[in-house]
Amino acid sequence: MDWLLLISAGLLEVIGVIGIKRVAQKNNVTNNIILIGGFLVSFQLLVRAMETIPLATAYAVWTGIGTVGAAVVGMLFFKEPRGWIRIGCIIGVIFSVGGLKLAG
Repeated sequence: MDWLLLISAGLLEVIGVIGIKRVAQKNNVTNNIILIGGFLVSFQLLVRAMETIPLATAYAVWTGIGTVGAAVVGMLFFKEPRGWIRIGCIIGVIFSVGGLKLAG
């Protein structure tokens, strides 16, 4: 259950980052709600998950999901670069976070 909370927290962090991008493009109430709501719920779920998941593992997974998610969303929806080096680094983040989970 705590892993589901942690994964959900990471995905909601991506929603918050989308909110940041949208606010940068157009500062309105809807975009601010996406930004604040995404991060607020994400932090709450992260706190709950950290009741049983070790700090380093939980934080690495949470930021890893956010980093990979933001990069993928940027490439798919905001026309950000899609080079092989960038994709390779995304894969590297996934393997690094997975390794931390296996180690801890």
